[in-house]
Amino acid sequence: MQIQVSVDHNILGSQEDQIESGKVEEIVKNVLGHFEKHITRVDVHFTDINAGKKGYEDKRCLIEARVSGTQPLVATNNAGNLLEALEGATERLKHSLEHTFGKMKQY
Repeated sequence: MQIQVSVDHNILGSQEDQIESGKVEEIVKNVLGHFEKHITRVDVHFTDINAGKKGYEDKRCLIEARVSGTQPLVATNNAGNLLEALEGATERLKHSLEHTFGKMKQY
């Protein structure tokens, strides 16, 4: 499973430190590891909705999983910081994968 991380231009350096590449990969693999043989690639996108202004749940994480034999699955989550957004989005994606593979009875 290949994991690619991208950050929009509104994420500042101190915020980027929260999501160092190794930490993102660790969280994604811990949550989605059960489906690793079915997932070819995971794209993780971080954005700051308010472009630097403070606000409630203004950090967004969008995760897209490329799954063999099906359309890509996407999950998003908004939170107060990037790590919480990542954790919420990976949990949502996990539930989508369980639902998809439950229908196919493959996992």
